[in-house]
Amino acid sequence: MPLLKKSPFGQYLFVKKFLIRFFGLLTHRRYRGFNELQIEGSEIIKELPETGVLFVSNHQTYFADVVAMQHVFNASLSGRTDSIKNIGYIWQPKLNIYSVAAKETIKKGVLPRILAYAGVIPVDRTWREAGKEIHRDVNLEDAKNIGIALKDGWVITFPQGTTTPFKPIRKGTAHIIKQFRPIVIPIVIDGFRRSFDKKGIRLKKRGILQSMVIKEPLTIDYEYDSIEEIVEKIEYAIEQHPSFLKVVSLEEIAELERLNEKRRWSYDEEKDQEEC
Repeated sequence: MPLLKKSPFGQYLFVKKFLIRFFGLLTHRRYRGFNELQIEGSEIIKELPETGVLFVSNHQTYFADVVAMQHVFNASLSGRTDSIKNIGYIWQPKLNIYSVAAKETIKKGVLPRILAYAGVIPVDRTWREAGKEIHRDVNLEDAKNIGIALKDGWVITFPQGTTTPFKPIRKGTAHIIKQFRPIVIPIVIDGFRRSFDKKGIRLKKRGILQSMVIKEPLTIDYEYDSIEEIVEKIEYAIEQHPSFLKVVSLEEIAELERLNEKRRWSYDEEKDQEEC
């Protein structure tokens, strides 16, 4: 790789590599140590083409979700299945992984700006800014940049555009899918909201079982599926369709608590065995 080679957006790749290595080393224990990330379906990652892949996921924190995906993707590409054990995979990371984030989020502090250099595509929100409801036309330049990123590599997006669960899927994601026809991989995450603060920078609680499920590619007819049909497919795939909302009985809550406690003890025992 030439020393001064740049990404399509002008970032020096050797700087991106350094940042991914540095933050990878810095954050690894957040997912394997302080907490435990359970992964399912990562074998799919190894079968994907080098470019033209769009990952769609529910959203729980600004940055911890994306960082976890960087760990899982690079670990899988290095031959690990459903595991981020042994941080050595971060030494030669995939440099053409991008993520979509609101411009106002990136501007909040020095650390977000540094993280953004590692591969963030900043976009204008069309419905909300600075905590206020707005109505803004879609920025065509944002869609163009996402297309450039898809042509160069993989893109991670959170189509709800918010960390609040069960909010509507933004139609802009469906338009991107119709226009650029990527392979669409759904991801469902959990536990990040309990582990980290909203930004995903400060560790809020330890011993949390985090999860990431990587699903098979969505079946999409790019020619004939309507925007509404694509939106609905994404809603079901990332488990954010209104039908997933239901009244949970006290018995179900007790059973969930029992399983969570069992998982926590299993996690503690596994840590003890590794330390021995």
